[in-house]
Amino acid sequence: MKSISEIDANFRIETKIDKQDIKFYDIKRQPFKIYGVFYENGKYRRIPEAVAKAVSEDVWALHTNTAGGRVRFKTDSPYIAIHAEMSGVGKMSHFALSGSAGFDLYDADKGYIQTFIPPFDIADGYESVIETESSEIREYIINFPLYSNVDELYIGISDTASVYEPDPYRIEKPIVYYGSSITQGGCASRPGNSYEGIISHRLDCNYINLGFSGSAMAEEEIAEYIKKLDMSVFVYDYDHNAPSAEHLANTHEKMFNTIRKANPGLPVILMSRPKYYLTEDEKVRLDIIKNTYNNAVENGDRNVYLIEGPELMKTAGYEGTVDNCHPNDLGFGSMAAALGDLLEKIL
Repeated sequence: MKSISEIDANFRIETKIDKQDIKFYDIKRQPFKIYGVFYENGKYRRIPEAVAKAVSEDVWALHTNTAGGRVRFKTDSPYIAIHAEMSGVGKMSHFALSGSAGFDLYDADKGYIQTFIPPFDIADGYESVIETESSEIREYIINFPLYSNVDELYIGISDTASVYEPDPYRIEKPIVYYGSSITQGGCASRPGNSYEGIISHRLDCNYINLGFSGSAMAEEEIAEYIKKLDMSVFVYDYDHNAPSAEHLANTHEKMFNTIRKANPGLPVILMSRPKYYLTEDEKVRLDIIKNTYNNAVENGDRNVYLIEGPELMKTAGYEGTVDNCHPNDLGFGSMAAALGDLLEKIL
């Protein structure tokens, strides 16, 4: 009798994982469901390549970083393995490799299980396996790396196990987040600990991460792209990337109005940079963001909201960052609590 790998080429994955019964599936095929990213021209991307190129060279370089990417499925396999083919692996001195280049595994009901830890010398992908020690049908979520590119991802399970389509999110229409490196997920210790990831599990909601590290400048091209997305909420935060208060003043309300004109009833949340204590320049920037909010309210907008940076970092205080800028897990948890409470009311 022919083996499954002889019948279906999708199972012909060379592996060093010590499992005699392992069978690999390409996540682009049913019954797997991909969220937050899509496959185009040999890579997973967050926005179309043509749009990224039109925005800026830096956004084009970052749009293949798979922040916010997820794959969901159900299985009764006693283990879950990954075989990831990657390019442009993100390695930074202040950012855990498990966050910038790793995948992590969640039970959709119970939460975090374990991280597929990348090797220290990762260059173009890796393999890893997690023992679930369960024979029950469970729904799983695998979160993609925050600061690396994924060209292909295969999931390995026992060939005696079944695999099924996942349930839809409770809130299937995505929340769209636009902003800086913090929005992208720097410097969470693992992908599921970005503030969007924490909120997604809490509220069982879909999302799209359009954080572009150092490169979110509220360009007209990105505003035009975002305004056409079918979204449940738009969360708007690029304060850190505006090169000056003047740039922020020239672009912040303009981008808001672009989104609002195309989506009159869409809830829009404005956020300033997440910081507990503000410098004088940061206070000026906060006033600019407040001005966008106040003008909208005065014009009769009842679907605009504001969360100030100190509120986002309320429970983390001074201890919420790795470098007085990028949140650590404590900081992301604090952001997720404040924003999650508001999103729960809105949704």
